[in-house]
Amino acid sequence: MFEKLQKFIWAKIFRKHYWRTGKCKGCGECCTHIYVKHFKHVLKDEHEFEKLQGLFSFYSGLNIIGKDELGLIFECKHLDNETKRCKIHFWRPPICRRYPQEELFAMGGTLSDNCGFKMEPIIPFKEVLHKLEKKKKFNIR
Repeated sequence: MFEKLQKFIWAKIFRKHYWRTGKCKGCGECCTHIYVKHFKHVLKDEHEFEKLQGLFSFYSGLNIIGKDELGLIFECKHLDNETKRCKIHFWRPPICRRYPQEELFAMGGTLSDNCGFKMEPIIPFKEVLHKLEKKKKFNIR
């Protein structure tokens, strides 16, 4: 019952389409290939990133490791490469605490195969399809 209420709130109030399940396995892969969305766009420019580093402490924890058509690709400085664990886990920033978020999928991202998290639709596809078919029948007549 409680989960149904949570899903209702996420879907209707927050207008989310996916529900996060599972838990972190500690593989560290989410910390090694990161796109950063600042306000409504993915960071694409090194100069903009340098400005943001001066304004927000979160950005000082990132290194640029590449760039593609989506934007700059980062890795976290706080990931221990040997243990694959976060060196500042207790003090990690909110973006890390909320991982993974629905926006990741909106940007074309995916979860690694090793990730313990899954993103499941809040409203199952069959239910959405059923509602659309009912609506279509109603509008035809």
